[in-house]
Amino acid sequence: MGGMGGTGGSVEERVAEAVRAGDEAVFAGLADACRHELRVHCYRMLGSFTDAEDLVQETLLRAWRGREGFAGRSSFRAWLYGIATHACLDALDRPARRREIAVAVDSSGGSADSAPAEVPWLQPCPDALLDLAAPADGEPEAAAIARETVELAFLAAIQHLPPRQRAVLILRDVAGWSARETSGALEMSVASVKSALQRARATLREKLPERRAEWRAATGPGEEERALLRRYVDASRRADLSELAALLREDARQTMPPDRLVFDGRAAILDMWRPVLEGDRAWGEWHSVPFAANRQPAVANYVRRPGEEVYTAVNIDVLCVVGGLIAEITTFGPETLPAAGLRLTLPPGDALM
Repeated sequence: MGGMGGTGGSVEERVAEAVRAGDEAVFAGLADACRHELRVHCYRMLGSFTDAEDLVQETLLRAWRGREGFAGRSSFRAWLYGIATHACLDALDRPARRREIAVAVDSSGGSADSAPAEVPWLQPCPDALLDLAAPADGEPEAAAIARETVELAFLAAIQHLPPRQRAVLILRDVAGWSARETSGALEMSVASVKSALQRARATLREKLPERRAEWRAATGPGEEERALLRRYVDASRRADLSELAALLREDARQTMPPDRLVFDGRAAILDMWRPVLEGDRAWGEWHSVPFAANRQPAVANYVRRPGEEVYTAVNIDVLCVVGGLIAEITTFGPETLPAAGLRLTLPPGDALM
C-alpha cells in the first residue's frame, strides 16, 4: 500500500502513523475494505437501507476529519465501527429523524401485534450487497453475514430497542465484541454494557416470533426455499390464486411495514390478493422476478396496467418459508430494487423471459 514508507515499527504502527498524517491513499484503501460491512452494520442499527447508505458516508467523513485521533490501539476496522455506531446513535437522536414505533392494524382495522408492521421505515437489503460484506479468504476478523443477524424478523425486533441497547446488542452478539471493547467504543462502563445487553436480550425474546427457533443460521435461501420461490413466481405471473393458496400455511401472515398493515391467516391474505389478481378490478398483467434479500427468498412484482406498454414495479415480497410452505410475507415498496440490480420498469420483451 503506497505511502507507508520507512522501516520502523510494526505494520499496524506504520498504518496508524500514515492515517494520522493524512495519507489519502492509505486511508482510502483501508476505508474501501470496510465500506460494505459498515453499510450492513448501519443497516442493522437503523433498519433502513437508504439511511444506512447515508450513514456510511457520514462515518467516513467523520473518520477522515478525526484521523489524528486514530491511535492504533485497535484495528482501523474496529475504529470505524465505533465511529459508525456513534454516527447512527446521533442520527437516531435527531428530532427530524427520530422514529416512533407505530401501531399496526389488521385487515379489519383493529390493532395487531407485528414487529415488522410496527416499524414503517423498515426496508429490505438485497443479498447481492450482503455478499459484498462477507469475509474474504484470510479475513477471520470479519463476521459472516448469517441469516439470523439480517433476517427481517431480527431487524424489526431490534428496532424496538432503545438506540444504545441496540448498539450494545449488535456489537456484543452480532459483531462478537467483548464487554470491554464495547464499553470503550460506546463510552460506557463494563457494568452498564452488561446490564444493557441483558435488557436488550429480554426484549428481543419478546419481539421475535416463536418459530424463529426453527430457522437456520444460513447465508442464503436453501434449495427447498428456492423451489418454493420458483412456484410462487410462476403462480404470481399467471395470477393463479389457487396455486398461491396452496403455497401458504393456514396461519400465514403478510405484513406491510410502510402501511403498518397485517393480514393474519391464509384466508385474509387471499381476500386481499383476490381483487388485484382476478375479475374486473384486476390491476392488469402481472410479472414477477425472483431474487434474494436479507438471506431470504424474495420477489419483485411488476404489473402492466391496461393501455400501458411497460411493466411497472409495484412491490417487493420477502418470504419466510417454514416446513415447505410460506409462513410470512413482508411486503415493501419497490424503492430498493435498483440496489438489487433490478429495474423499476420492464419492457414487454424482458417480461417474457
